[in-house]
Amino acid sequence: MLRKKIMASFFQFETDFVESLRCIPMQVRYNLDTCGVKLKLDHWKHFSAEQKQALVNIPCNTASEAETYRDELQAWVTEQTGAPAKTLPIEEQPAWLNSSVIPANVIVKATECELAISQAQWESLAPIQRFVLIKLSRPSHENRNFVPAMKEFGLV
Repeated sequence: MLRKKIMASFFQFETDFVESLRCIPMQVRYNLDTCGVKLKLDHWKHFSAEQKQALVNIPCNTASEAETYRDELQAWVTEQTGAPAKTLPIEEQPAWLNSSVIPANVIVKATECELAISQAQWESLAPIQRFVLIKLSRPSHENRNFVPAMKEFGLV
């Protein structure tokens, strides 16, 4: 069985949905990219409140934890939907772990919002904060939380 973290943290910009966990929170999205699973919102909606909370709390930081997370998640998806979720390649050096390079899409999105992020600011962020900014700056993503995230991370 999977270990739980003592307390999961959510971002302030997620407060409109974290109490009900109706959307997939960034902590879970981070874990999904870490373990290589493409979880759809439809999959998420099939999970019980306890399963959703477990996916927030279960650690996914080491290769072993990521494997355990992926296996448990895929078992739940298969149980609920009859088939496992699609898998994604796991990046060896994901952009959010590289504090020395600000991804172009983050710079572009900040500029569109009339903001800027310095190299020193990027380096000061935790990997999950860099992950959030990368995800929220993608053209295919609804970006309404980019500016609130920048504010929450002390970049504005």
